[in-house]
Amino acid sequence: MNSRPRKHSLTLRGHRTSVSLEDEFWAAFRKIAEDGDRPINVLAAEIDESRGTDCGLASAIRLFVLRRLTSP
Repeated sequence: MNSRPRKHSLTLRGHRTSVSLEDEFWAAFRKIAEDGDRPINVLAAEIDESRGTDCGLASAIRLFVLRRLTSP
């Protein structure tokens, strides 16, 4: 298990940004996007739009993945 975050580039509403997540979160995030038949950039943009100003994008993605994996 690689616990060090790795940067990946995403495009959110036409703007490039980098997000650092651990490999396990990237894998789960990609799987959730794939299962929902959405590109990962679209899902990331949705998360970005719904997060508050007190939460960074990487944290918002981690929380989204955690909630999705632990919800019934």
